[in-house]
Amino acid sequence: MSRSLKIAVQMDPLSGIDINGDSTFALMLEAQARGYDLFVYQVQGLSLREGRVAGGARAERLTARARPARVRRVAGDHAELGEEQVLDLSAMDVILMRQDPPFDMAYISATHMLEHVHGIGPGKALVVNDPESVRNAPEKLLVTHFPDLMPPTLVTWDVLAIREFRAEWRDIIVKPLFGNGGAGVFRIREDDENLNSLLEMHFARSREPLMIQRYEPAVRRGDKRIILADGVPIGAINRVPAQGEARSNMHVGGRAVKVELSPRDREICEAIGPMLREKGLIFVGIDVIGDWLTEINVTSPTGLQEIDRFDGINSAGLIWDCILRRLDGGV
Repeated sequence: MSRSLKIAVQMDPLSGIDINGDSTFALMLEAQARGYDLFVYQVQGLSLREGRVAGGARAERLTARARPARVRRVAGDHAELGEEQVLDLSAMDVILMRQDPPFDMAYISATHMLEHVHGIGPGKALVVNDPESVRNAPEKLLVTHFPDLMPPTLVTWDVLAIREFRAEWRDIIVKPLFGNGGAGVFRIREDDENLNSLLEMHFARSREPLMIQRYEPAVRRGDKRIILADGVPIGAINRVPAQGEARSNMHVGGRAVKVELSPRDREICEAIGPMLREKGLIFVGIDVIGDWLTEINVTSPTGLQEIDRFDGINSAGLIWDCILRRLDGGV
């Protein structure tokens, strides 16, 4: 008999998702197939209340304006939503934190609020991924804890240091530290005269540092997205850039193709897997170009449906199996 669980999904509007590409949709379909109750809410519907109320009782700590949901793989009619209700998130078994970045102060605030209910047991809900670890592990910075696995990388506000880095490596990638989907990513060659203008434009609009990496020609053969479930690789896709494009993200025209894990890929996964498990980062997507790890994505990784189509597996099911083991006290 299927286990009865209540699942709240913190996500962007359900109406706007791509039912053939969205990993959150795949997770919801699998949860529903297992008989779990689904609720959806947007982060703007979160409310945290503290202190005592009449009679000395505690208030419900964290609530969300949520709606019961049923999903189906029918284009144009993929979701059925019930009446809005104020949901006590501590009464849930699992909360999936699946809204897309940017990883800004709104995102960080949500992780602080979810910490109030995160856990296993009465009055707690397992938040996937662990909100404290998500907050402390923005994807482009978490990877810097594994320098032996990375290409040469610089994170800085220092314009002179960026110029020196380009002088050393000649061909570089410049990207915003907290961006996503390939937005704002530039390849700057040795003779490109736009570097200074690019830096002026970025720092005029943002107080955040930039990440600079050596350009890896291997990206022409693809940027591999590997999905790990509780630190163990379950599959991968190769994202090949479009002609004339330095970025491989599927948001900007990258093409997903079938790929096998190489010995180097497995070496990378074995190196980072224990850390991911320890930090409660159950659903993670890493990016590998050639022999180098470039990002560890923990906020709202994607790729499940593409892996399933290429490999004939149920990746969402494997992730839910890991979540169930956590609920049962396994690590």
